[in-house]
Amino acid sequence: QVQLVESGGGLVHPGGSLKLSCGPSARPIFSFDSIGWYRQAPGKSRELVVSMTPSGTTTYADSVNGRFGISVNLGKNQVDLQMNNLKSEDTAVYYCHAKFLSTEFWGQGTQVTVLD
Repeated sequence: QVQLVESGGGLVHPGGSLKLSCGPSARPIFSFDSIGWYRQAPGKSRELVVSMTPSGTTTYADSVNGRFGISVNLGKNQVDLQMNNLKSEDTAVYYCHAKFLSTEFWGQGTQVTVLD
């Protein structure tokens, strides 16, 4: 049973930075067809933040492009999401997401709050 274990998140002021990490249990990070992050703000639908394939093709949401960056830490078998210049509209629960063929895997979610 593959589990996506998340860490990071928390409370930060506007303009601040946070880093999220996600590591799959019992499976190499590059064995997935894609891995990345989604987020869901209160009262809104879950939306894609960033997705990355093993070849390095990366897709960012327009709202985070240029502020967020995904990277792979092979030594820890995890992906990291560095979030800079955070805004209040980035407040949401962030979910790690991975896909293999037709199967999708989700992390438990971690709260990111950007507050004055």
